[in-house]
Amino acid sequence: MKGLFLVAGACLLSAIARGQQNYDATLIPKELLAYSTAVIRNCDEHMEVKDLDNTIYHIKQAVTILNKNGDKHAEMAIWHNKSNVIKTIKGAIYTSSGKLLSKFSEKDFEDESAASNSSLFEDSRVKHYQPAIIDYPYTIEFEYELRSKQTLNLFDWRPNPGTGVSVENSTFTFTCKPDFNIRYKEINTPHKVVRGTNPQGLKTYQWQLSNLKSVKYEPYSPNPQQYLTTVKIAPEKFSYEGITGSYSNWKELGKWIYDKLLLNRDAVSAETVDHIKEITRGITDPKLKAQKIYEYMQQKTRYVSIQTGIGGYQPFMASDVDRTGYGDCKALVNYTHALLKTANIDSWYCVVKSGSRKQSFLTDFASMDQGDHVILCLPFKNDTTWLECTSQKIPFGYLGDFTDDRWVLACTPEGGKLLHTPHYATEANITRRKAEFTIDTKGELSGNMITEFCGTDYDTRYEFIDEAYTEQLKRIKEAYPINNLDIEKLALKKASSANAVTTEAITFKAREFASLNTDKFYFKVNLANRTTHVPDEIRNRLTDVYINRGFVEDDQISYILPTGYRPDKVLMNKEVTKPFGKYTISMHLDGNKLVYKRRLQLNEGTYDKDSYQDLVDFYQEVADADTYHMTLVKRN
Repeated sequence: MKGLFLVAGACLLSAIARGQQNYDATLIPKELLAYSTAVIRNCDEHMEVKDLDNTIYHIKQAVTILNKNGDKHAEMAIWHNKSNVIKTIKGAIYTSSGKLLSKFSEKDFEDESAASNSSLFEDSRVKHYQPAIIDYPYTIEFEYELRSKQTLNLFDWRPNPGTGVSVENSTFTFTCKPDFNIRYKEINTPHKVVRGTNPQGLKTYQWQLSNLKSVKYEPYSPNPQQYLTTVKIAPEKFSYEGITGSYSNWKELGKWIYDKLLLNRDAVSAETVDHIKEITRGITDPKLKAQKIYEYMQQKTRYVSIQTGIGGYQPFMASDVDRTGYGDCKALVNYTHALLKTANIDSWYCVVKSGSRKQSFLTDFASMDQGDHVILCLPFKNDTTWLECTSQKIPFGYLGDFTDDRWVLACTPEGGKLLHTPHYATEANITRRKAEFTIDTKGELSGNMITEFCGTDYDTRYEFIDEAYTEQLKRIKEAYPINNLDIEKLALKKASSANAVTTEAITFKAREFASLNTDKFYFKVNLANRTTHVPDEIRNRLTDVYINRGFVEDDQISYILPTGYRPDKVLMNKEVTKPFGKYTISMHLDGNKLVYKRRLQLNEGTYDKDSYQDLVDFYQEVADADTYHMTLVKRN
């Protein structure tokens, strides 16, 4: 599921400024150069709703690219289809001194299908242009106009598109007839809207800003919408693919989706109804019955993307999915809902913003463009259950990090409801490992290791758990930093419940695991789970430290040491504790057995910006300890 269309790049809404403008890069105010890879010199965006099925977007922008890292902000990608038509495109490129270098027009763009590999039906196309300039700085300016035959989705204004881009001037003007009403939400806007009436008697809303400095990229920053400027606009009345409606809140929008897009699309064949009754016969627990139906759906269907016309929002009929065995997220959710309905189990179609980085619907502002995926909610009393319907592999009741811990819109017969998806707490996202190894007098390692991947860590092995055995062996060898790894036996097992656990059992050998040098053996005690990434040092940090999702790594590895050898120094025992995490290492000898225990816990949450250096230091200590070398010497 997706909205109207996307325009990628800097704002990617670039243009020819009115009149003659000097694009000499030396004229850019110095304060706008700090942390910048590009500077938007001027951006003038105008949106006019002429009628419910006629919206005109006119965009002019000029952006100066300061260095190679800013080239992505010169790239133009304009999405279009039969309902969103490009009327004009033109532009020019200027040298660092502002001298005209070349001009371009629509004929210079590549026009390609925007269908993804998983798409069966998708009518979107993209016009793409990337200037081939290597002399920096340079300026690209362009102007284009789009006509959209709908008003359900209206462009957001995002004058600063991301980190590393500053803005000299940017203006956004919305124009409409006196009887067309909108709601808007201003997020981090330095100035409030200016409302008025133009000479033609049309209502106008205008936002403007100037001299907006770059936002510096900082690791572990909060979601960008918390610090970037955005204005969101939603219509009171609208038309989309000939279907009209109105809404002013989530309840009304959910009601429109249910009545206009979902109602009477959940019928399945009599044969399927009979089959559902047969496979659930004797099951009295509604949740167990729902699990049986969900697993039937997984076996019967496969995911494909459907993005044509109203199909971008409206699911296939359940009967079509029943017959063909495929559908997109909307269709598979609707089909699963239909199957559950035959067993008198209620379920709700839920729209969500997907992605491993959590992003919720705005609780105080309803608009259709905030979601891009659909999941299913089963509102069992005191046991609400959530289903991801696009995978044939994941267990019943498991969402994973694609849609967890965020506000979503449930579309019910009574209207829309904002619900919160399950939260996988830090302690639930655990990788737990236990291993028993022997190191012989030649330095060869042999033994067994069992690892459990729980919570959102379940996905670590889920991706290839159903692959061929040879592919599994290849992926496992890539997963572990062990040279000369020779896997003798591998078994991967996935859970069948919402308490998602993937288990990996492995038996292997590794030649020269412990290297011998002048009667001493050397090896890294942590053979499975080493931290190598340390965040960059940053001075004068501006944003708080944000950890999107917590996790735990808990390892216990035992080594039977080579006969006649012992550690040559005091065994490492270490503990580092911070508000955002804890790391402990312990080692002890039990006869000739060396027992190594490691536990790393990172706690999700938002922490003061001054704690960032502590985070860097924490990771550095972890990385250093994870590469600890054990030295074995001969016993006296």
